[in-house]
Amino acid sequence: MSARDYAEKDYYAALGVPKDAPAAAIKKAYRKLAAELHPDRNPGGEERFKEVSEAYDVLSDPTKRKEYDEARALFASGRSPRGAGGFDPGDLFGGGGLSDMFGGLFGGRRQPTPRRGADVETAITLPFVDAVRGATVPLRLATRAACGTCRGSGAAPGTSPQTCPLCRGQGVVSRNQGSFSFAEPCTQCRGSGAIIETPCPTCKGTGEQTKERTLSVRIPAGVDDGQKIRLKGKGSPGERGAPAGDLLVVVSVTPHEVFGRKGAHLTLALPITYAEAALGANISVPTPDGNVTLKIPAGTTSGRTFRVKGQGVAAKAGDLLVTVEVAVPKQMSDAERQALETYAAVAHTDPRAHLKKATL
Repeated sequence: MSARDYAEKDYYAALGVPKDAPAAAIKKAYRKLAAELHPDRNPGGEERFKEVSEAYDVLSDPTKRKEYDEARALFASGRSPRGAGGFDPGDLFGGGGLSDMFGGLFGGRRQPTPRRGADVETAITLPFVDAVRGATVPLRLATRAACGTCRGSGAAPGTSPQTCPLCRGQGVVSRNQGSFSFAEPCTQCRGSGAIIETPCPTCKGTGEQTKERTLSVRIPAGVDDGQKIRLKGKGSPGERGAPAGDLLVVVSVTPHEVFGRKGAHLTLALPITYAEAALGANISVPTPDGNVTLKIPAGTTSGRTFRVKGQGVAAKAGDLLVTVEVAVPKQMSDAERQALETYAAVAHTDPRAHLKKATL
């Protein structure tokens, strides 16, 4: 990108501040935009995030901001490098010329920033009860980690990386073209700023190796099936001391043979007999904390749900929702059949009376 391209960038517009904005307003605007556009929260905003970061890097530095404002004014005026009366734009920048000014302003002399480690995703299967109550589980991972032999430097023990003689440790080199300067990654050190003359025999100079490790992961009570738990700094290591990435644990919850789950509430289907539904009964039902007695009032219909307070997911203040289902026997003894036939003979309630008057 040419110097003119850089000067024509509107960093004030990128941050949404006026050209005379004080340093405090610039800092406030950057923090707000950085929080909104950070790749962890807004995966599609990487380019905008870079634009905002670049703008803040220049405008937050009084010297860079002054040079940037002068450069924009210079290019906006349309004047040639040496106009009438012997005017030299380089005089604005201490005689160093546009090449030196843009080299310092846009990274030609900036140490390359080590990259943050990558995020790592893994999955675990959790029993239903542990998901409700929470649990600490061991997790075995095979991930890239800092080499134990060279401690991440990439150089053999007893040696150390040497400053690249071509870019002098900057990772970038400047290429002049007329009045402009272009910053390019150094071809000798591949942008790292260092040369490893004797690579580590274990990692072959990469500074990383695959290692197995066991982590104790605390799963919070009330975790949902499919939920992701982020463990800060437990992912892949960063380059040359940069922060490590995060570990994302995807939780899969196995179904329970009795209980179900509905958000913060547990659910339970409770079979009852016709006699218990008609006459009422006190029935013992299971809960996460032991059995409790549930009172079924007389005349309860199949499908009615009762709420047992505080017996759901405790961490989310949930309840136990008990839905009764009238169980119809598939087989009956002679005595049971005779008793039921006697009841049918004396029963006078017609549950289908409302259908007799129905028309289409």
